[in-house]
Amino acid sequence: MNLPLKITNSVYVGGEWVKASGAPEPVINPATEDVIGLAPVGGKTEVSDAIAAAREAFDRGPWPRMSPAERAVKLRELHAALMARRNDIVRLTIEEAGSVASVVPVQFDFPMFLSGDAIERGSRFRDTPLPSGTNPGPGGSKLVGGMIVREPVGVIAAITPYNFPYFLNIVKLFPALITGNTVVLKPSPFTPFSALIIAEVAMELGFPKGVINIVTGGKEVGEMMTTDPRIDLITFTGSDVVASAIAAQAAPSLKRLHFELGGKSALIIRGDADLNQAVAAGMGYLTHCGQGCVLTTRHLVHNSIRKAYVAAMADAHRAMKIGNPADPSVTLGPLIREAQRARTEHYVSEGLKSGATLVTGGKRPAGFDKGFFYEPTLFDNVDNKSTIAQEEVFGPIGVVIGFDTDAEAVDMANDSAYGLGGAIWSADLGAAYDMASAIRTGQVNINGGGSAAGSPYMGPFGGYKRSGIGREWGDEGLNAYTELKNITYRQL
Repeated sequence: MNLPLKITNSVYVGGEWVKASGAPEPVINPATEDVIGLAPVGGKTEVSDAIAAAREAFDRGPWPRMSPAERAVKLRELHAALMARRNDIVRLTIEEAGSVASVVPVQFDFPMFLSGDAIERGSRFRDTPLPSGTNPGPGGSKLVGGMIVREPVGVIAAITPYNFPYFLNIVKLFPALITGNTVVLKPSPFTPFSALIIAEVAMELGFPKGVINIVTGGKEVGEMMTTDPRIDLITFTGSDVVASAIAAQAAPSLKRLHFELGGKSALIIRGDADLNQAVAAGMGYLTHCGQGCVLTTRHLVHNSIRKAYVAAMADAHRAMKIGNPADPSVTLGPLIREAQRARTEHYVSEGLKSGATLVTGGKRPAGFDKGFFYEPTLFDNVDNKSTIAQEEVFGPIGVVIGFDTDAEAVDMANDSAYGLGGAIWSADLGAAYDMASAIRTGQVNINGGGSAAGSPYMGPFGGYKRSGIGREWGDEGLNAYTELKNITYRQL
């Protein structure tokens, strides 16, 4: 394959391409298992130099000292240049991540919407005046006042996973940059090129040196970033298990942490829901072959319609076309690697052992000698306390659990270590809203509200419990990359 970028065996440090010290590693297409390119592997020297470059750019460079409006000018240039590379970036998400065409709006268009929104919001950042008043004291009353000032945190370590690589790189970079921080980004070793193309564009634009740094590599590179005292904040998207390790690594230097983690989100379908709409929503758990943290993989269905729902879901599963995402008619692509397929198989075994009913799937599809494909799999008669209902699979497995009352559905939705997403379908909006208010999760959409890419109702994103710390997107996402300073003064 000819990669749609000019990358050699180099990482991006201080505005320059620097030869990586590790042996290049092959990056494979998960649908074909063909090698699409050799990725640079950074080492201790490159990580240290990248952090030093970011530290210098923050401590002594112009970037954090620019006004938000001045930073916005540079970021709009970067945004426009990335938009011009849309075809190349989409191609990379198909080749690297195995993303099907129907997911392209989420892989590219939605992060560009969010990053553009971050630029515009961030460009309007202003200091907030405190109410003025008089302060009695010796010599008479004095006028006092103050300002609340938001300042950048400093050097940000951004660590992203493989499932939505370009998306997550972008939605971490732009909010951090518009608020005046500098960044060292480490993408997944499975999907490095979706990050390196950003570096290529930044270098072509002459973006300020040291503001953006990208170092590829594996676990060792990440640990160098999470333990280095020169890093001020870590933003990480991935599993709760890895986040726990990062928190321990960051603890000695008391770094700020921003985590967007896993989920086992509940889709609640009340007895009055439109069955066709509910099934369409239910099929959403198969987005990107189930490799999404916020996907609603637990389907809590009112027992009055559960049998009909399961039958309709089975029909919808059988209508899916499995194959190479390079074919735009394909609706279900591969898992990222063999290890993830083996993990999926493990959970199928757990489901069968628990006594759940296998409705569809549960095996590798016939006719595929290459690629990490797995059939869309649905279980019915699932116990909410079973392994397949409680643990995040990150594969194409959905579970159906019956309920009789709204209170029972809410209790089951909350009976989880996670709290990232959720959804409710019902003809009774008031009842659904009351249920949404009672669910302990970071976001709930009712009848699909706010779930479309680019929705004006797209608000802060993040989770409760083991689903994360902090929020991304919108004003809350910008504030995550700032420190608050209170400056007060009085008349002498």
